[in-house]
Amino acid sequence: MSRTRPSLTLTLLQAREAAMSFFRPSLNQHGLTEQQWRVIRILRQHGEMESYRLAEMACILKPSMTGVLNRLIRDGYVQKRKCLEDQRRVHVRLTDKGQQCFVSMSGDMERNYRRIQEQFGDDKMDQLLELLNELKRIRP
Repeated sequence: MSRTRPSLTLTLLQAREAAMSFFRPSLNQHGLTEQQWRVIRILRQHGEMESYRLAEMACILKPSMTGVLNRLIRDGYVQKRKCLEDQRRVHVRLTDKGQQCFVSMSGDMERNYRRIQEQFGDDKMDQLLELLNELKRIRP
């Protein structure tokens, strides 16, 4: 019987789960899902953007993004507005409450990153991020 190749996708998912185990307690404490935090973080970093672009950057399927955004709007973290030039296009931005949420969580999140980096090492972390960024650029 031939040896089965290790699964890249499964290994990436398992590594993601290992990393997220550091962050989930903070997210739970603030009552946010991983997807909601990704949206808040991206909007904080990039400012207002179209919802389709936000979905792409957050790796959230468009139908799921609708629910994520509706909950964030309901809770006062984001606002949507229709584009004046094309009413089909929707722009999303953080509210003051969303900005405050990011600021209040950033210390905790940074501590979690440091905990991972302490165990993994600075050089390995830099190398891993470099390799993952290269992998993201590969196209079929």
